[in-house]
Amino acid sequence: MARIDSSRRWYLFDYGNVISTPPTPQDWDALAEAIGIPELQEPTSTYWLHRYAYDAGSLSSDEYWSLVSGARVNPVRAAWLDILDGNQWSHPNLEVLDVLEDLDARGERLALLSNMPAAMVSHLGDAPWTKLFQHLFFSSSLRLVKPSAAIFEHVLTELAVDPGLVTFVDDSPANIAAAHSLGIDARLFDPSSDLSRTLVAPGRAQGTARGFEAVALPGAEPAVSALIQE
Repeated sequence: MARIDSSRRWYLFDYGNVISTPPTPQDWDALAEAIGIPELQEPTSTYWLHRYAYDAGSLSSDEYWSLVSGARVNPVRAAWLDILDGNQWSHPNLEVLDVLEDLDARGERLALLSNMPAAMVSHLGDAPWTKLFQHLFFSSSLRLVKPSAAIFEHVLTELAVDPGLVTFVDDSPANIAAAHSLGIDARLFDPSSDLSRTLVAPGRAQGTARGFEAVALPGAEPAVSALIQE
């Protein structure tokens, strides 16, 4: 078992809707036109209905897009749809990147935890901002998805750190609740807030910094099927 490092904090960031901004209406329209299914962005759409299985690596690209479209999609067309999908989730949030660069310049330890299918991980490639992170955790590689406790437990084991010394930033209240239930310093990301200030100093687990909100949500872990955040 890895030795617990009780002296250093980790900053664990989500990707979609945090490091990247949400897809634009034009992005969704382009993908919907390519598939032939309107309103893909709606929570009840087939895009989201099968997304957790795709993020978890349980579906191949052609299997996922076939389920989304309701008709067989061959691997070549699926690869094209993966490119469109990867593009729409690749718009960087420059304010968040400023925060990441500041943390890195201060010598802080950064890790990424994202629900992301393998095709999108490949699409991400060697984006310059990924070099800021010492660990990149993707659901498709782990065969686990947020908000399951298992994925957070895996990350804690890999980081070899006490949960209270991990500051986790995510836009999903369900993911925040799951992380907080394990003792992680979980903070709900607010994209409308001023992100010019950095995160609070280590040790102030119940404090806040602009753009980040400390959240303590009691209760059982929510059902995966009810969620759509990446």
